[in-house]
Amino acid sequence: MKICLVEDDLVLGRSLQSLLQDGGHEVVWVRRVSDARYWTEEQSFDAVLLDLGLPDGNGLDLLRQLRTAQKQLPILVITARDSIEDRLHGLDSGADDYLIKPFVGAEMLARLRAVLRRSHGESGEVALWTAKDLALDERRMVLTRAGETLSLSRTEFALLLTLMKFSDRVMTRRELESRALPHSDGHALDVHMFNLRKKIGEGYIRTVRGVGYVLERQ
Repeated sequence: MKICLVEDDLVLGRSLQSLLQDGGHEVVWVRRVSDARYWTEEQSFDAVLLDLGLPDGNGLDLLRQLRTAQKQLPILVITARDSIEDRLHGLDSGADDYLIKPFVGAEMLARLRAVLRRSHGESGEVALWTAKDLALDERRMVLTRAGETLSLSRTEFALLLTLMKFSDRVMTRRELESRALPHSDGHALDVHMFNLRKKIGEGYIRTVRGVGYVLERQ
């Protein structure tokens, strides 16, 4: 999973970054609202860990902006603001969960897993993604179109899964390459995208010239 960590405290930030990386997550750690805005606009994330007390702005304003721009993005607030009013304000502003400092690392990881499961519509481990008549079972690595199973390579599956997970926005070529083809050159993306489109058919993946690709859900 790719996590955006927004935390201005150096000691806590380093600790959380190490904890998340030890758990197998890729982490982009920023300390300011302006940097958080930049990275969440330029890159796609599976979740955001957001401190509210930031040096250049209000974390709640950033929270509302993130929720408006990316409705399905899981956001876990981590803050020292511990009053009931603060918690309600954070949840009403769009947080999926609210964790009070100081906290134990294991609890933070458990809450992060929980918000990720909820964002996928999961009560257990199964994640089913849909677009038009396509249905992709992430756990079983099975893709069907109108009930008929389609055969994809591992890379094609990773590309389609990424586009489905972030269907509310255009995915840049760099983002797709980093998630589905981390060890390939830029030409490989074109080849795999051509093969994927050929297998699933026209009308699902739209090219945004000069930027990347977006999945048409409806």
